[in-house]
Amino acid sequence: MKKMMTWVVTLLAATPLLQAQTTIQVQAPGIVAADEQFNVTFVVEGESAPSAFSWEPGDDFKLVWGPQKGTSTSVTIINGKKTRSSQTTYTYVLMPRTKGTFTLPAATASVKGDKISSGRFRIEVVTNAATPSGGGNAGSAPSQQQPSSQAAVGEVPSSDLFLRLTLNRNSVVVGEPVTATLKLYQRVSIAGFEDAKFPTFNGFWSQEVFAPTNIEFHRESIDDKIYNAAVLRRWVLIPQQAGDISIEPAELVCQVTVRTQSGPRSIFDSFFDDDVRPLRKRITSARQTVRVSPLPAGAPASFGGGVGKFDISARLSKDSLSAHDAASLLVTVSGKGNVSLLEAPKVSFPPDFDVYDVKVTENTDKSTGRTSGSKTFEYPFIPRSAGDFTIEPIPYSYYDVEAHKYVTLSTRPLPIKVGRGNAPEAIAVAEGSSLPGVMRKDVRDLGSDIRYISTRVPAFRPKGAFFCFSPLFWVLLVALLALAAATFFVLRTRAARRADVALTRNRGAVKMARRRLSQAGDFLAKNLPTAFYEELHKALLGYVSDKLGLDMTDMTRERVAESLRAAGATDAHAEALTGLLDACEYARYSPDTTHEAMNTHYEAALDAIATLENDMKHKPSAPATNLKAIVLILLLVNPVILSEAKDLHPATPDTLWTTAVSAYAEGQYPTAFQTWQAIESAGLESPALYTNLGDAAFKSGDLARAILYYERALQLDPSAADARYNLAYANTFVQDRIDVVPEFFLKTALRRFSHLLSSDAWAVLFLVLLALSLAALLIFLLSTSRPLRKAGFYTAIPVFLLAVLCLTFSARQRAAYQKSDAAIIIRPVVSAKSSPGSEGAKDLFLLHEGTRVRVTDRVGDWENIVLTDGREGWISASDADLI
Repeated sequence: MKKMMTWVVTLLAATPLLQAQTTIQVQAPGIVAADEQFNVTFVVEGESAPSAFSWEPGDDFKLVWGPQKGTSTSVTIINGKKTRSSQTTYTYVLMPRTKGTFTLPAATASVKGDKISSGRFRIEVVTNAATPSGGGNAGSAPSQQQPSSQAAVGEVPSSDLFLRLTLNRNSVVVGEPVTATLKLYQRVSIAGFEDAKFPTFNGFWSQEVFAPTNIEFHRESIDDKIYNAAVLRRWVLIPQQAGDISIEPAELVCQVTVRTQSGPRSIFDSFFDDDVRPLRKRITSARQTVRVSPLPAGAPASFGGGVGKFDISARLSKDSLSAHDAASLLVTVSGKGNVSLLEAPKVSFPPDFDVYDVKVTENTDKSTGRTSGSKTFEYPFIPRSAGDFTIEPIPYSYYDVEAHKYVTLSTRPLPIKVGRGNAPEAIAVAEGSSLPGVMRKDVRDLGSDIRYISTRVPAFRPKGAFFCFSPLFWVLLVALLALAAATFFVLRTRAARRADVALTRNRGAVKMARRRLSQAGDFLAKNLPTAFYEELHKALLGYVSDKLGLDMTDMTRERVAESLRAAGATDAHAEALTGLLDACEYARYSPDTTHEAMNTHYEAALDAIATLENDMKHKPSAPATNLKAIVLILLLVNPVILSEAKDLHPATPDTLWTTAVSAYAEGQYPTAFQTWQAIESAGLESPALYTNLGDAAFKSGDLARAILYYERALQLDPSAADARYNLAYANTFVQDRIDVVPEFFLKTALRRFSHLLSSDAWAVLFLVLLALSLAALLIFLLSTSRPLRKAGFYTAIPVFLLAVLCLTFSARQRAAYQKSDAAIIIRPVVSAKSSPGSEGAKDLFLLHEGTRVRVTDRVGDWENIVLTDGREGWISASDADLI
């Protein structure tokens, strides 16, 4: 303790000594001409005047005059305390001996027996064609040199008066700060300024950090010449887009005093201004270009737009409070870079915390051009329930320019203890009940976001391939119609056959002949020749009569043989039957017929009927309609169907899909987008693929691409619910609000109804309904029952009309996909012009990324667009992507 008190007393005693310490300051110009005389002044300040002073200019400078000594003393009495200060100056006039950069030797002085010395001062000596005539350093001696000859006759050369806009760097990445300084350089006498025009810095976020009210000049050396330079403005620029961004020139009109005549002047000219007049000269700076590179892909989800080097910290205004009391979370991001553009970190508060709007406080260092400092984000919150909670670590990512990579920072967990407040938290369960209950609340939305991606591998199909009006569609349609026609003719023929007696007899000829032959066989077994031959004769004649439709009265031997040949029987088979008929006639009246002869005739009859039946069945005729043959022929005629029937699920798209789903789940949204886009580049598409591409683009911060792919998903399948929901959510971030011309309500209702299913689903439903209508039509045409005919008629008509409506919906969706006249603006800002081309065209209106437009015409690289409110304009084709 005693040691500490000793240090305190010593420090207090030494404080007046430190305050009264004597120093030597050097005052001299930093840049001088090789033939210029200039002043060097040493100022000795302190409580006492120096008793001795010593200084030598050295070998680099010639002493022209000096030293000249000046002394001043002041006494100040404040609250009875007397303070004395002394100032002594020693002034020398020097002249350089040669060009170069030299250091003045240090000066020494003695004050109350103590020796003190000055610091060293560097001076640059340049050739300088002519010394500037105004605004020079106060320490320089009067110059006898004159401006250039051009200025002497009333002209101001561009080398004597100009503006210069300098950038501390010309190659940056998006978000990296650039310091722009506008300086005025002059070697003439300036009386004033007017009509100043500064750059607008299109493509940059800009902030003016220095704008002096009084312009102060200082010496600078450019190309071995001395100029009086003054800073007019200084800005901090932060590029907002990639590419080569040009900065337009600055302009300034200077009022310059020049001589109107040349030649020698007398000593009396200084008393008159007859040869001097003011001149206005407009000067401009050169156009500057900044090359801005895009930030690398793969930015973390916690990227807050920071480019530079930063740190993060978080604290609570109080970590112990009661329910329904207010507190704040303060997150501070500090460092060097684009501090002003830092976005608020995303904080995950515990459930049942009411969080209010974030308050932002910025504290930047003006001396560094506001590119360093801190930004504090205050999150006011109110806990509604008691308990012990923890605010999880807050991640925050920025892009490190020096390391060329993204860096993720994180805060420490912040525990919060919430006690029970005074607000009522319990109510009665029912009236008159003493049991405590819970205060019921509506379910609150804690936030909103797009729906999650589809993880199941979809059924990919080639781009632009629709089932409606495809070769397979036509094949199925023709097959359906052919099947209906074949069914109609088959059933119609069968009914006609049932009504035809002759045909019935023809079909039953064999059956009847077999029955009679069976009876003849019984007679053969009983060895009854007369009865056997009589029955055998009836069987043969009956077969011929039934098969050929002949009347029994016309059954002559010649007529039978001729009819059999006409029905397709061979001559030998026809002669065999007629010969068998003759044998039966002869045997009926011949009593000596043996059993072996009867048996031979019986087998001959069986063989004759079989051979004749076979001959007539294989008679050449018109080929019957074969549905399988028709389908096979159509498939062969349409080889496109076979190509479409190939496997559309190769291993590569499935693998890419799985890889992209995993990348999306891990937060690597750009990687997932690129992987899904590889499937699209292979010529495949599906509503789920386009929806997932939109989700990945949205999470990557590319709003325009997200809306573009959501629109493509809905154009392919208007019934895609996830794509429609995500599109509605993404459209809330579009800056442009454009009125939509209302349409007739019936048209709106019909369009919404058509969007209930996809084009392929409507086409399949059309085929199903068409099949039902054809079935009902067949019932109407073929049924013999009056009620069934009425039911078929009244069913076929409405079902057919519904089928036509389904086909119309399918065809309209297919036509809308192929029309491709809708587009999405993909540039951050697009100016719609009055005509194609930038020359002579006026800017009509501005559009921002994500806005939907309709393309009506194209001229070269320019497209004519129409907004939903009817306005038209021309934009570059690269500013929008067709859906």
